[in-house]
Amino acid sequence: MGNNDAKDSNGLNKRTYIISISIIGLFFFIFGFVTWLNGILIPYLKIACELTDFQALFVAFAFYISYTVMALPSSWILKKTGFKNGMMVGLLTMAVGTAMFIPAAQTRIYGLFLLGLFILGTGLALLQTASNPYVTIIGPRESAAKRISIMGICNKVAGALAPLILAYFILHDGDVFVEKLQTMEEAVKIVALNDLAARVIIPYLIMTIVLVLLGIMIRYAPLPEIEEEQDEEILEGLNKKTNIFQFPSLILGVAALFLYVGAEVIAGDTIIRYGISLGIPISTAKIFTSLTLVSMIVGYVCGIVLIPKYMSQEKALSISAVLGVLFSLVAIYSSPMVSVTFVALLGFANAMVWPAIWPLALHGIGRFIKTGSAMLIMAIAGGAILPLIWGKLADDYSSQLAYSVMIPLYLFIYFYATRWHKLTSWK
Repeated sequence: MGNNDAKDSNGLNKRTYIISISIIGLFFFIFGFVTWLNGILIPYLKIACELTDFQALFVAFAFYISYTVMALPSSWILKKTGFKNGMMVGLLTMAVGTAMFIPAAQTRIYGLFLLGLFILGTGLALLQTASNPYVTIIGPRESAAKRISIMGICNKVAGALAPLILAYFILHDGDVFVEKLQTMEEAVKIVALNDLAARVIIPYLIMTIVLVLLGIMIRYAPLPEIEEEQDEEILEGLNKKTNIFQFPSLILGVAALFLYVGAEVIAGDTIIRYGISLGIPISTAKIFTSLTLVSMIVGYVCGIVLIPKYMSQEKALSISAVLGVLFSLVAIYSSPMVSVTFVALLGFANAMVWPAIWPLALHGIGRFIKTGSAMLIMAIAGGAILPLIWGKLADDYSSQLAYSVMIPLYLFIYFYATRWHKLTSWK
């Protein structure tokens, strides 16, 4: 174990294992950077394209619905290309999506922004369908949540930085700009909004170049193909399974992940709009998404320390669900600043949900793993649909009361953690 030739359960020596994990960590950084830009894009495009709150939330819808549309095709592509080449295709597809922001900004057509977000999500769907099971099965199953937690830190550090960096380019003068818009004549206003829209061109051009370079680099990276899990007890059970729907632990895991991603996106992507609705200045509110992600990072660190030495993946998941219910209740029934604080703290409650559900849902599905992974990726559509429910509740009642949508989501996750992940048949 002390030398570079020591092999793990997949036959990888220590050096290859470290290189592989480092490359996947870079991918998770990219996931986080691109995904959590939505938190600042929602208020930005609301201003630049003159949208209602409901229309602005289609930023999240267009981005996350692509996972549902493209996850199963991603599984088919991975079966043809393998994990490594599939990751390359995913990165290059993402580059097409970021490049789409350039004509979108030049024309200030909201539909083009949404198309760019959909293509970006398509590339991410392929990249995530490849990389999530890869990090799950590259080492011992018992420490899978720990490995995914490390990936989560890469993801959320990027996510915390992304809205701050993009805000610097596009909304550094947000409060003053919005105030000036109120007094502008129509012709002057159009010019000002065109200039605002053009601010995204440079950052998205840089992202496009970086993604293309990474796509080329991954083609030549020393990233090994790995075998699907081959456990004798599992294989015996698999001989009796003929389709993916005979695995209740997976199907219920997909449902739990769907609800979780909705909760995560609501906590991260609505908090800026929520803060503004409470009268908090844009200059202050623009950091709220980053605060949510920082609290997630703290949760991931706790997971790395505690799992599996002091706590099982199942236990971490049930505790996360309980915290989610408690924090949501405080957010709903407390004063404005306390409420915003606990919406941000939902990041801590959310941190261990994704890392724990993946290994629990994929355990024991053997040759079905690529399809199972694709179905879990499809569950990311929760981030498209559930925030719209938050938006509708916010319009009809209040943005604070709208967080009541979170409670049933966390309750389902709790039952998956304590009971449903153990199911081996529907009987």
